[in-house]
Amino acid sequence: MTAPTAPQAAPDLLYSETEEDLRAAVRALLADRCDAPGIIARTETDTPYDPALWKALASDIGVAGLLVPEERGGQGAGPREAAVVLEELGRAVAPVPYLTSSVVATEILLALDTADGPAAALLADLAEGRRTAVLAVPFSTAPADTPMWDAPLDGTRGPVADAATADVLLVPAADGLHAVAADTAGVTVTPLVPLDLTRPLAEVTLDGAAGTLLADTATARAAVERGLLAGAGLLASEQLGLAEWCLTETVRHTRERHQFNRPVGSFQALKHRMAQLWLEVVSARAAARNAADALATNSPDTPLAVAVAQAYCSRVAVHAAEECVQLHGGIGMTWEHPAHLYLKRAKADATAFGTAGRHRAAVAALTDLPAPTA
Repeated sequence: MTAPTAPQAAPDLLYSETEEDLRAAVRALLADRCDAPGIIARTETDTPYDPALWKALASDIGVAGLLVPEERGGQGAGPREAAVVLEELGRAVAPVPYLTSSVVATEILLALDTADGPAAALLADLAEGRRTAVLAVPFSTAPADTPMWDAPLDGTRGPVADAATADVLLVPAADGLHAVAADTAGVTVTPLVPLDLTRPLAEVTLDGAAGTLLADTATARAAVERGLLAGAGLLASEQLGLAEWCLTETVRHTRERHQFNRPVGSFQALKHRMAQLWLEVVSARAAARNAADALATNSPDTPLAVAVAQAYCSRVAVHAAEECVQLHGGIGMTWEHPAHLYLKRAKADATAFGTAGRHRAAVAALTDLPAPTA
């Protein structure tokens, strides 16, 4: 007779005092250095990123090393704290490489579990904000995707998010995972025209470029899957922050905008739409927090929590951004108003790390339920 397994602890969906303090610090910095007019102006140039903003976030506040243990040069926090940062970055549509470098690349290097060597040195640099790294696979790659491991090191990969500003490329190949400096001879990074101008995409071509082998295929495969799983799970928090901003801004606007001598927000039809959106945002918060808590506690249900969060939060973020544009009326369609930034980020995020449909299929497989047909 087998002994009964201990019941799992209920997920903690509430924010701790430390997390709220971190939120306040990040929000204050973004309010001071990442306003909407500035972001719009930068998207009209070839350099949407603000290096000074990234330095302030990564080094001065220390968000780059949140996931890295203190003994390895980081802050010794975890995915819950990183989720709070991503909520605020989503709320500001901040053009910084936090998700790709400080979450995905960092989680991959942590999963390699090397206390010294090139992987450990690179991890320390990422934690200090001295360098950034990206995983050189298409931004749409889901955690369980495997074709990347059949390719040689040389070749073209993309579209890769944040590759144009990364210092190091983590390149999966048939013989393992390689770290390739972006300025190495034989590396060509070709910027693409993305839908979301605040998160640039690029094609990466390697032709005889020298790299450092960080791990063999078996070790690297598990590490990359872990990094992509963390990316998908914490992307839900970015989508939550985006949706919250859209709801808050829409409520504010409809209170101030008058028609027929009344605030348009007092019209019943608009009340119903905003009430429905509020319910969706509250549910998205629960899903995103559950995914962050599962990642933080290494729960055996982490793949399910992440798949649920992505399947739901992607749709909510897009819906919130669409409602924001529509309920702002004519001004919502202008380039000067930031609503378009949120709609484009929401649409782009909806395909990152696997589409909502892909994650619904994952939920069905993990729960032994029939896969959705649409």
